[in-house]
Amino acid sequence: MKPEAKLAALLAEVGACRLCSALLPHEPRPVVRASRTASILIVGQAPGRRVHETGIPWNDPSGDRLRSWLALDRDAFYDERRIAIMPMGFCFPGTDPKGGDYPPRPECAPHWHLRIRALMPKLSLTLLVGSYAQAHYLGKARKPSMTETVRAFRDYLPDYLPLPHPSWRNTGWLKRNPWFEASLLPELRRRRGKALGG
Repeated sequence: MKPEAKLAALLAEVGACRLCSALLPHEPRPVVRASRTASILIVGQAPGRRVHETGIPWNDPSGDRLRSWLALDRDAFYDERRIAIMPMGFCFPGTDPKGGDYPPRPECAPHWHLRIRALMPKLSLTLLVGSYAQAHYLGKARKPSMTETVRAFRDYLPDYLPLPHPSWRNTGWLKRNPWFEASLLPELRRRRGKALGG
C-alpha cells in the first residue's frame, strides 16, 4: 500500500475510533487533520464544544488567538497540505460543571500519535499547545511549570516549540508574561515561515 493510502486508511480508522465511547457524554467525533506533505504539526488539548459540533479544529476564539500568534489567516491555517492538527484527545471530553472542559481523554495520544506521525515525513516543527501536549512530548525535559517550560522554549527547538493554551482564560497570564509577545512570538513566526517556505 502506498504511503498516501496508508495515511488515508489510518485517518479513516481514527474517524471510526470508539476507544473511550463509554466514557464520553456524547457520540465520539474525532477531530484530526494530517497529510504526507504537512511541515507543521499543532498538538493541542482536545476539541471544545464548538469544534465538536462543526468538526473544524480550533474553530473558536482560542483558534483566533492561535492564528494571530502564528500571523496566519484561516485559509493558510486550515491548509492541511502544510499544517497538521492532532490534539492530545481527539474528541470533546465534555464540560466540567465546575467550569471549563474536562481534560483530554488519555487513550488517544498513546494509541494514535506515533502511528500518525510516522506517516508525516516532512514535519519540521511541532507546536505543543498547553501543558498536556508538553507533558506527553517533552517528558522529563519539561520544566516544573508550564510558564517555565514556555519560557525555556529555545531548549526544545528546532523540533518542538511549547506554547500556552490560547484560551481567554490565559489572558491574565499573557499580561503577566510580556516576554511571551516580545521574545517567543517573533521566533514562532520566524520558524513558521521557515517551515512553510515563506
